[in-house]
Amino acid sequence: MKDFVYHKADNLPEAVALNAAYPDYPPLAGGTDLIVQWRSGIRKLDGVVDISCVDELKRIYDEKKEIEIGACATHSDIIGNAAVKKHLPLLVQACMSIGATQIQNRGTIGGNIMNASPAGDALPVLLIYDAEMLLQNVKGERWVPVRDFFKSYRETALESGELLAKIRFPKRDFFDYRGAYYKIGTRRAQAISKVSMCVMASVSHGAIKDIMISLGSMAPVPVRARGTEALLKGKVIDDNLIHTAERSLADEFNPIDDVRSTAQYRSYVCGALIVKFLRESRIKK
Repeated sequence: MKDFVYHKADNLPEAVALNAAYPDYPPLAGGTDLIVQWRSGIRKLDGVVDISCVDELKRIYDEKKEIEIGACATHSDIIGNAAVKKHLPLLVQACMSIGATQIQNRGTIGGNIMNASPAGDALPVLLIYDAEMLLQNVKGERWVPVRDFFKSYRETALESGELLAKIRFPKRDFFDYRGAYYKIGTRRAQAISKVSMCVMASVSHGAIKDIMISLGSMAPVPVRARGTEALLKGKVIDDNLIHTAERSLADEFNPIDDVRSTAQYRSYVCGALIVKFLRESRIKK
């Protein structure tokens, strides 16, 4: 039987070097996805590169124009950070929806991203906030916008030898926006999402000045509902517009059909969620 190989990085340069030297061994941070996949036989694992103790990857940086979150920052780190609460409240909501407290204490945002599952709870939020990924290897680094990062089902733009180091969120003025994060699962808590939705809108005098809608578990990758966004911008929220938005969002995608839910159910739910958001926005305008 082949011995299991374990390497542990103590700092970022060492993590990058080990990641390049052992491309067949995935980085290990919280392990809440990786270890489960290994034990269940979904993934064959001969070794890992442990990056869980690299301080540079665990920090949250509150800069003048952006917030940078290390890939090994846990969901609890994010939930408890004052700058994230102020500037990225929907990310806090998404992290609070992930598992129980024990999972939030151990699971990392980098793991949630690199798992690249359509059901990844944080992924729709990254689209709404125009996040960028810092990818590093022994030759240098590059920033990749989230819209270009997820290529297909469980496939990302990460190249061999690269390590996800940080996620950068530009600070934007959302003071007049209303936001919501929805997650629909089999039960109210500790569930993998059947559908998730992230919405932000600016409403003035009953009309939608701007709106952004992103969805998870609807397609092989997280998606923005660009067609429905364009349909809603500049329109007064009334019953006709709400029903039009419901039909538009349900028709804009051909949802995935898997063991967690049917395509038909996903279409129905995403339509129902935009109805909920618009009705509440009309009341609170």
